[in-house]
Amino acid sequence: MRIVIVGAGQAAASMAARLRAKGHDGPLTVIGQEPAAPYQRPPLSKAYLLGDMALDRLTLRAPDWWRDQGIDLRRGETATAIDAQARVVTTDAGDHPYDALALTLGAEPRRLPAAMGGDLPGTHVIRDLADIDALAPALTAGRNLVVIGGGYIGLEAAAVARKLGLNVTLVEAAPRILGRVASPQTSQIIAALHHAHGVTILENTGISALQGDDRVTGVALNDGRVLPADLVVMGIGVLPRVRLAETAGLHLDNGIATDATGRTSDPAIWAAGDCASFPHEGGQIRLESVGGAIDMAECVADNMLGQARDYVAKPWFWSDQFDAKLQIAGLNTGYDRTVLRAGQGDHCASIWYYRQGRLIAVDALNDARAYMIGKRLIEAGRSPDPDLIADAPDLKALMT
Repeated sequence: MRIVIVGAGQAAASMAARLRAKGHDGPLTVIGQEPAAPYQRPPLSKAYLLGDMALDRLTLRAPDWWRDQGIDLRRGETATAIDAQARVVTTDAGDHPYDALALTLGAEPRRLPAAMGGDLPGTHVIRDLADIDALAPALTAGRNLVVIGGGYIGLEAAAVARKLGLNVTLVEAAPRILGRVASPQTSQIIAALHHAHGVTILENTGISALQGDDRVTGVALNDGRVLPADLVVMGIGVLPRVRLAETAGLHLDNGIATDATGRTSDPAIWAAGDCASFPHEGGQIRLESVGGAIDMAECVADNMLGQARDYVAKPWFWSDQFDAKLQIAGLNTGYDRTVLRAGQGDHCASIWYYRQGRLIAVDALNDARAYMIGKRLIEAGRSPDPDLIADAPDLKALMT
């Protein structure tokens, strides 16, 4: 069986490794448009941007591994079309016939429209190595950085820039940072962390345009103010890459729609990672996380080889900002109650999310114990009495 994987990120590397480990000894090709071999993305906006992690430490597999596994890794090659009837992937370097195809295309960052100045020199997004290599030289102490968007990417970029000595202002259009993904308590704790390190956060503040001729010089706000800007980072979310799936006539729903096994509307085509949506509680959801990419890719690999098992998501996420680590277990969608548990030390706490009496998620800032116990409880389907969380002398006792 000829297997082709299009997209060469975490999901592709995990899928290829799983296929070989599970006994697939047929032709296996991985096609990626970046010149670099598959690498970790989370450190890009943190350790790599700070200069604390070299490129060779980002790489997921050594060059010899791909050769030893008999995997044809095609770097710097862009897939342009899929002929689903002929079962051929066309790239800018030729055609790749397949018996089974996996799409691990990831997602791409959103930018402000060109009409608003979103394409001016000095404006940046954060997604891949090229983005970071373009941004890093501009992060010079004393310069003015405006970060647009108060999600995790924007906050991580703000933290790195502040550590490097830039003057940082973060602008969020919603009433609070992390408004779509976290409770008000988590937002307040993270905002306090950034304020303590000198980041200016403007919430409930819209952008009218980026100013500048040859390059960005300012950010005009809806209230008439103009923020001076030597550079701008746009952290306003990502969109799943679905163009190739459209060329193949695949069904789209919040990304490339798959069934519970990771199979798309074409029986010969599968999808995994940030580009793929899967059934969850009556809808289709995507998980933009390393853990989700790995788990779904491995499940798809098993199913390509005939195992036919459903992908059961066990969501977990993390974010490093300044000297703080935020760890998240579960999905807080639809929560109707939260419990704040104070931790020991500054910027240390956990927020426990409940929906109709069931524990569904935990945010833990600088509290690894709360994260681990919360994660185990969620995975076991256990829900301690929320009235006991805040003051329980020993969280571990809640597991008994």
